Amino acid sequence: MTGTDPGLPAWSAAFASDRRDGLRRDRPFGRLERSWAFGDGLGSGITVAIVDSGVEGSHPAVDGTLRRSVRVQLEGDEATIHDDEAIDVVGHGTACASIIHALAPNASLLSVRVLGPDNRGKCLAFAAGLEWAIEQGASVISLSLSSRSEALFGVFHDLADRAYFAGAVLVCAANNVAIASYPSLFAAVISVAAHDVRDPDVWFYNPVPPVEFGAYGLDVDVAWKGGGRIVATGNSFAAPHIAAYAARIRAAHPSASPPEVKAILAATADQPDNATAGAPHDRPIGATGD
Repeated sequence: MTGTDPGLPAWSAAFASDRRDGLRRDRPFGRLERSWAFGDGLGSGITVAIVDSGVEGSHPAVDGTLRRSVRVQLEGDEATIHDDEAIDVVGHGTACASIIHALAPNASLLSVRVLGPDNRGKCLAFAAGLEWAIEQGASVISLSLSSRSEALFGVFHDLADRAYFAGAVLVCAANNVAIASYPSLFAAVISVAAHDVRDPDVWFYNPVPPVEFGAYGLDVDVAWKGGGRIVATGNSFAAPHIAAYAARIRAAHPSASPPEVKAILAATADQPDNATAGAPHDRPIGATGD
């Protein structure tokens, strides 16, 4: 763990309440109004792929929005995709799905199971699942997992580029420990760590990469397997918040490219001194700033 609060995951120090002075206050494209950015805020017509431990389709917090479930099966170095039951072997993927559904309720969900009951998986399975999600034409792909494999650095870099050129927005959680992991640290993705404001409507933009966005990831009430709920902390739970907002942008602006989605997220982020627990959110009144 790093940062001033020992409860914050790594890469989150820039977003901690006593460190936010370094975050961007000026907005190169003006201060965009969230109502313009998100339209009706429902995410209609958008498919969000969740590459994770599966999604429990019957969970009330998923509410029938899971459209398909697949799993990646490895035999040696060969990966194959198989249709799967709508199950979650851990609860982690269902937690991410519940966050996305709460913020973009009309978005369709696609589950790609690459993790096992220990919430771990082979990097080759992760890469194959990500490749499949890109090929399926998902508008947004939520990745609350990462690879530390240097041997597969090039594979994940290529997949991040392929997603970028295919128009798929990759939203990636930074690792919870301060080590390099992929694709979360690539420039082509939207990288996310947790901040210490307990509010899903607050996010910050960090002008100093590699982790560009801070979102709600501390003591988050999330769905879990078996129809249950838990309170969890981690970058894993910050990333789905940004994935949901990306889905809402794609729904309101279907032609927006991945870098344009990232720019809109930056232009609608909260001012660093304007967002503390219980404070009003940054709601700019003009589309071009003041």
